Amino acid sequence: MSRPDAVDEVVTISPVGWVARQARRYEESGGTKWTTVHGAPCLLLDYRGRRSGHWHRTVLIYRRDGESYLIVASNGGAESHPLWYHSITENPDVRVRVGPDRFTARARTLSGEDKTRVWPGLVETFAPYDGYRRSTSRDIPVVRLHPTGRQ
Repeated sequence: MSRPDAVDEVVTISPVGWVARQARRYEESGGTKWTTVHGAPCLLLDYRGRRSGHWHRTVLIYRRDGESYLIVASNGGAESHPLWYHSITENPDVRVRVGPDRFTARARTLSGEDKTRVWPGLVETFAPYDGYRRSTSRDIPVVRLHPTGRQ
């Protein structure tokens, strides 16, 4: 668990070992270290659990799209959406750290047309996304994080 700088609530970090290590190091460095995954830029996403209502944190690869940040609910190509995705569809107000910047954002799943437009850039950012898409029968969601304020 860790406490974000700008809030009093405890944030539970992902139980996945490498994600937890990366999230801690990213946060402890003030967003100056551990800011990539396999060479791709990553951010810290804090979201409210859909059942617990508590804050959780995960590490996700992102790509800029104008003022927004795009993240992919790939779950490594698994047949189910990642847990964070289920939570943000119910609680779309999230907190984000990109490098040293921390802000609040609203999460919105892209429509098919918007997703088609941005998908090539996401694959350019992280090539395995294309393989993940081929390995699953589910439609992999792409989520826009649109900043709403600074923390």
